[in-house]
Amino acid sequence: METSRSCVCTKAGGDLRIHTCGDDYFLYFAYGSNLLRERILLRNPSATFHTVASLQDFKLVFGCHQGRTSSYWHGSTATIVQKAGDEVWGVVWKMNTSNLNSLNKQEGVEDGIYSPIEVTVHTQDGRVLTCRSYQMNDCVYDLTSPQYKKVICMGAKQNGLPIDYLKKLDAIETNNYSGTVLIFEEIEAAIKETEKTVD
Repeated sequence: METSRSCVCTKAGGDLRIHTCGDDYFLYFAYGSNLLRERILLRNPSATFHTVASLQDFKLVFGCHQGRTSSYWHGSTATIVQKAGDEVWGVVWKMNTSNLNSLNKQEGVEDGIYSPIEVTVHTQDGRVLTCRSYQMNDCVYDLTSPQYKKVICMGAKQNGLPIDYLKKLDAIETNNYSGTVLIFEEIEAAIKETEKTVD
């Protein structure tokens, strides 16, 4: 059985850097579109499933950075905010540090959209892990697109998140956007490829 070593982000000089514990990987807690395996692998091919975990005293919300709608998703995207007594479920991915830049780019770190943060999550078998995650800056709450919601719900089901949490995700209100969402089409194509391989 693998011993879980927490190779985590450590703050250095005000920035969040990766401490690799002698191994070239880090743990990333995903709670939004990166719950879905096919989505995270599009830009971060080293990601491998590590475990399901919950982040206590945080709440999942949807918003736009400075009120600007995501051009990728045509609606708001997920972030987390502190809220006592609430919890956010997600997936911990084990990732090679070679994918740190691609993950930061996906999260819009250079543009100031999201900032990397360090979170402590609890696994279903009682382990405590320290992971890298991301939180939106200057978040203005808004509705997400049905396509973004669908990706989150698919990822949550794919990884067996608790039933009550799945119901919460299913109840998310959307902006009813019905146009083309290129990233969603890319994800759907990746899912079809995966299904072909399985067959």
